Amino acid sequence: MASEIRMPAPVCLIENTEGQLVVNQEALEILSATKNPLVVVAIVGLYRTGKSYLMNKLAGKNKGFSIGSTVQSHTKGIWMWCMPHPKKPDHTLVLLDTEGLGDVEKGDKKNDTQIFALAILLSSTFVYNTMNKIDQRAMDLLHYVTELSNLLWTVSSPDLDGVEDTTNFANFYPDLVWTLRDFYLDLEIDGQPITADEYLEKSLKLKEGTDKSLQNFNLPRLCIKEFFPIRKCFIFDSPAHWKKFAQLETLRNDELDPDFVQQVAAFCSYIFNRSKTKTLSGGIKVNGPHLKSLVQTCVNAISRGDLPYMENSVVALAQIKNSAAVKKAIAHYDQQMDQKVQLPTETLSDLLDLHGACEREATEIFMKNSFKDVNQKFQKQLETLLEARKDDFCNQNMEASWNRCSALLQAIFGPLENEVTQGIYSKPGGHFLFIQKTEELKARYYQQPRKGMQAEKALQKYLQSKQSTSDTILQTDLALTVRQKVIEEARMKAEAARIEAQRLEAIQRYNQQVMEQRQRLHLEQVRQMEMFQEYQLRQQQRVLQLRFQEQTVNLNREIEDERRRLHNEIQDLQRNIVSQDDTCILL
Repeated sequence: MASEIRMPAPVCLIENTEGQLVVNQEALEILSATKNPLVVVAIVGLYRTGKSYLMNKLAGKNKGFSIGSTVQSHTKGIWMWCMPHPKKPDHTLVLLDTEGLGDVEKGDKKNDTQIFALAILLSSTFVYNTMNKIDQRAMDLLHYVTELSNLLWTVSSPDLDGVEDTTNFANFYPDLVWTLRDFYLDLEIDGQPITADEYLEKSLKLKEGTDKSLQNFNLPRLCIKEFFPIRKCFIFDSPAHWKKFAQLETLRNDELDPDFVQQVAAFCSYIFNRSKTKTLSGGIKVNGPHLKSLVQTCVNAISRGDLPYMENSVVALAQIKNSAAVKKAIAHYDQQMDQKVQLPTETLSDLLDLHGACEREATEIFMKNSFKDVNQKFQKQLETLLEARKDDFCNQNMEASWNRCSALLQAIFGPLENEVTQGIYSKPGGHFLFIQKTEELKARYYQQPRKGMQAEKALQKYLQSKQSTSDTILQTDLALTVRQKVIEEARMKAEAARIEAQRLEAIQRYNQQVMEQRQRLHLEQVRQMEMFQEYQLRQQQRVLQLRFQEQTVNLNREIEDERRRLHNEIQDLQRNIVSQDDTCILL
């Protein structure tokens, strides 16, 4: 477990001696003794407004930080009280009570600004203690010191070990708790009750419009919202009758206004439960040695004069706000140009149109965020920066166009170069084919989009670089063409002879085919005649056979008739014989 600090009473951390801020070595030794993470709560406000009373309550004591009941300010410089955190184990609660603002005895108000800025820089929860209500004066003061704190951090943080980002202090600004003492207004809007937080947010609400007075009204509110994203508001009734203020440390709760007691309890509960650990850029959780280093670094920066005096507040604030306005305008211009511009543009007019639009937006942003830009010093600075960026974009545009065109030419004409290397165009007529191919590729190049303003220049330079190649192809073409004509004539003669031989051979083949056809036709005729003769013979034989068969039938018929006749004659003879026999018998 890390070491704990238990202080019986607060000690002065930063002394205010004759207008000079000096770090108390005893307090630094106390900080060096703890390695616990720190929750640092600082309070700032006008003197004689009860700041120390609230800090004593956070310490759980009635006495500790000096409480005064007269018009004389008691707390000088910044006082520190360290104790174990009541809600976070292994954490140390550091309470910082500050010298009251606006002490008429000091006369010199520069310490007010310095102490105010230190309280913001050192704390993780910043309590802004004001009287009665949220007014423009309190808001302007908080805005101004917040800007100066940012400036002080920027010039002092490079001296801190382990801090990564020295330009974005808003990321680790403390939470803001705005306490309103002796609050007398009714918390309501249009007859409807509102909370203290809603009252704070209403007070920070921006007004619409571009009028300079509205910009001046919105400026501190924008700053507070940006640097204090976590905000809380508490209102406090008067603790008791004003005649009892001298005995405030000794009064029991039942002797105080009940509402005030309840309000103080709610305030303490919020601080204990919601206050965060002090953290630097890069997620560094601040412990005692870290806070010691931060105190020394910031006080040294103030001693060097890096924080403007209150008398020069308007000039200093104008310097801060206008420098920030220029940075914001340039950042917007850069962002818009990066988003909208695709290099290369086809024409310079395209780029200038985009530049003009982004330049107008950047100027509008500057005008909205600027503050008392006397003699338009910062606006002229912005114009110079924008002009330089325009020139840079023009140069980038030309370079991007050249690179794009060079890449296109290589991609489009690369295959042609390979063909030349392979000797494809080293032949009669090759130069014509080379020129024809070049024109085709040029047309293809012209069709490619987004070449930019260097398109023609890049093409002509490329073609000029390849002129020697074209001349070589032409010379080769001419030399080969003469030889090719002789070869071609011989080839044509040989071809004519070959064609004539083929013609004669074809005629011979034709005549042979005709003779063969005629022979085949004769043989076919002979075969047909033989077949016809054979047919006729078969027909004659058939007729003779039919006649023979007919004669045979007739002969057989005659024979059969003759046989029957003879048979009949024989029968008749036999019957005659029988008859004669019978006659003889009878006789």
